[in-house]
Formats: sequence, C-alpha cells, structure tokens
Amino acid sequence: MVIKPMIRSSICLNAHPLGCAKEVENQIAYVTEKNAVRGRHVGGPVSGGSHGVGSPRPLSAVLVLGCSTGYGLASRITSTFGYGAVTVGVSFEKEGTETKGGTPGWYNNLAFDRASKKAGVPSITINGDAFSDPVRQEVIAAAKKLGITFDQVIYSLASPVRTDPETGVQYRSVLKPIGKPYSGLTVDPVTGVISETSAEPATEDEAAQTVKVMGGEDWQRWIEQLHAANVLSPGCTTLAYSYIGPALSHAIYRDGTIGGAKKHLEATALSLNAFLDKSVGGSAYVSVNKGLVTRSSAVIPIIPLYLAVLFSVMKEKGTHEGCIEQIERLYAERLLTGSSVPVDQAHLIRIDDWEMDSDVQQEIDNRLARLTSDNIRDLADLDGYRHDFLAASGFDIDGIDYDADIARLNTIGDN
Repeated sequence: MVIKPMIRSSICLNAHPLGCAKEVENQIAYVTEKNAVRGRHVGGPVSGGSHGVGSPRPLSAVLVLGCSTGYGLASRITSTFGYGAVTVGVSFEKEGTETKGGTPGWYNNLAFDRASKKAGVPSITINGDAFSDPVRQEVIAAAKKLGITFDQVIYSLASPVRTDPETGVQYRSVLKPIGKPYSGLTVDPVTGVISETSAEPATEDEAAQTVKVMGGEDWQRWIEQLHAANVLSPGCTTLAYSYIGPALSHAIYRDGTIGGAKKHLEATALSLNAFLDKSVGGSAYVSVNKGLVTRSSAVIPIIPLYLAVLFSVMKEKGTHEGCIEQIERLYAERLLTGSSVPVDQAHLIRIDDWEMDSDVQQEIDNRLARLTSDNIRDLADLDGYRHDFLAASGFDIDGIDYDADIARLNTIGDN
C-alpha cells in the first residue's frame, strides 16, 4: 500500500517504514562524519579533536531505556557509532504487520539493529514495558548473555501510563497547569494557522500521578536492581533528560504537572549520584536539553509556536541542533571529555545553552510579539517545524519515494 501521513489534532497517527529507516541512517551518517571532525576513532583511543576534547572515559556497553525515538534513539546511535559501544535498548512499540503499520519506534529499532549488526557491534532490543520488573530481569539476562556490564545507563522514557510494580496501581500523567487555567497560542504544523488553546488546572491527584509516571521513582528502581544484579561497571554513569525552556512556557510546562515530575527526576539524580558514588564510584546526572519537535511537544500550548520561531533564530545564527546533533555534542563536550562533567548549581548539565542564550531569547520575544498568521513564514521556520514533525514518523525524508507501494509493513527494506 501507499503510505501517506495521517494527522489528527497535531498528532501523526501512522509511520512510514522506509522513511524511519532512512532517518536512522542519516543520524548514523552524522555521527560518523563527526568522528572524523573530532578525531574520534571507534574502537580505539580518541585524540583531542578540533573542539579541544581530551581522551574520553571508556564506553563499551550502554543501556538505553526508551531507545526508539528522540533523545533515547540519538543516545543509542551516538554510543554505538561514535564510541563503538554494545547496547541494550528497551522500548514499548507496536509491531508492524502485513496489513497494518507499526509505530515509528518499531521501525527505528529495526533500522538501528540492522545497522549495528552490519557494523559488527552487538545489540539487543527488548520490546516491552520498561516500568515492569520482568523487563528489568530481561535486561539483566541480556547483559549476562552478552558478557557485559553497563558503563552508562540512559533513562529516556516518555509514557502516559505506568503501573507501580510494588502495588499494581496504574497511574496516568497529564499535561496541565497547576493552580489556574492556562491559555496560549499554538500553530497548526500543516496549515500555519495560529490559534489560541487552553488547559484547565490539574487536580492534586493528577499532579501526584504525573510524578509517579514521569518522575524519578522508576529510574531509581532501575539503578538499584541493576546494581543488585552486578551489571553496573565501576564508574558507571546514568543520565536522564529534561527540559526547562523559556519563561513564557513555564506556566504550562516547568511550573505545571510535567515540570513537577521533572523536578522530582532532578532530585532523584542527586540521590542516585550519592548511591552510585558510594557503590561503584559512579555518578548520575540530568541533562537539560534543547526544545525539539516530539510527539508530545506538538500538543503543548505555546510550544509549537515557540519552537518554530526558535528554529528560525538559531538557524540564522548557525546554532540550531536536532536530536542527534545535540546528543553528539553532549557526549563529546560534556560527558566523555576525560574531565569532570560540567554542571550548574543544581547539578544539571546545561546542553540547552545555545537555546537559552540571551540574544536568542530576546530575538524570539521580539518576533513573538509581532507574529500573526499572515507573517509567520517570515518570522518563524514553519517549514522546518513541519519537516521535523513529519520526519519523526518517517515522512518528508529525502530519498524516499512516498508514492511507492509498500508490500510488507513489518519490514524496513532489504538494503
């Protein structure tokens, strides 16, 4: 069948298998190119590159929780194709069949495993609920099967639902403000029409449930069980991802239910840092990353409009990054330099530094104050936003014939 994007309420409901695979290949190609720029030799020691990085700490085996899309996928690609690391990845994706397509992450995982195998680097991908103890045991078994211990554990889970393995209670996250309603502008990624959207404030129970799903409780459980099973390497580092963003979005994000969960995640990093330092001489961090188009950010009031303007400003300044560019820089210039990891006063890695540059934010404020549906294409990068929105599901990727018939939706091609 011919697959075209199905978009409802700013959500793409389907995926293109070959487009997803091609986008994974593009990310791999970017990391491979950066290897040469930085003087990085996969499988051997790394000399200081053009950015002044020193010899990194070894990275031989990495666990990526939430490996199939976004920053998790970029972390897995960077680990393997930038540093030669064996990886175990976990995500919960819907498999494609001959009659119905799978999720974007399903095809991304297929493409990654195929490329990793071709490169001669072992990888195991586990499709299951990363919040569950049985999947934790499956990961531990995979590590022992491969004969590895993890130098790094990436925690990049994003799910609306979590079942507590201790109690069996199911919790659901919500994206709502706290205390009072929120209204803000948004933009349709297809038409470019600007409209106002609003969200009612969360109840105390909704806010608490969001913390249970997206806070640090599950991350801590992972680290404790991996340590108990002796599959964490000496000096192991664990890393989770967060976002802070500009003040204009704080009411709906940083000071809302999701922000409350992220603050819990950041507090968990401090306790995990102490635990790992004492147990294996390791460390734990939260990296605050740049705003990007994701399946969730596309439906947050003000965020789509902000991102479209942000992309325009940062591209003009030559500082724009997508997922893979951001994570490659995070690894090369923050995590694996051979020196201590730079953090702010809250123990956060700030790889959002280029986004939050004062000149960038001032120009964004200036443009947002003048923005209308008539001039949006002059003041914002609507085409770039739309591309990233579609590319996350395998659409609008160069080199893919979107009029071609796809015979089997559970494959990503034979190349």
